[in-house]
Amino acid sequence: MMGFYYLLLLFAGVVLLIVGALKKIKKVFFPYVLGIAFIVISVLLLMPGSSDFISKLLIYLFY
Repeated sequence: MMGFYYLLLLFAGVVLLIVGALKKIKKVFFPYVLGIAFIVISVLLLMPGSSDFISKLLIYLFY
């Protein structure tokens, strides 16, 4: 079930990139950054072994 939410996050990132590309205003920086962040996070979470990577990262950051 969690894979569904990761794919939903990926879809939201792609939509934000498209919205940022279609807008002709000056403040399109925010949708690009948020869209890229959503895509990177969802791809990271969809990778096999991502739970091991995240646990090692959290141990490294907080200990």
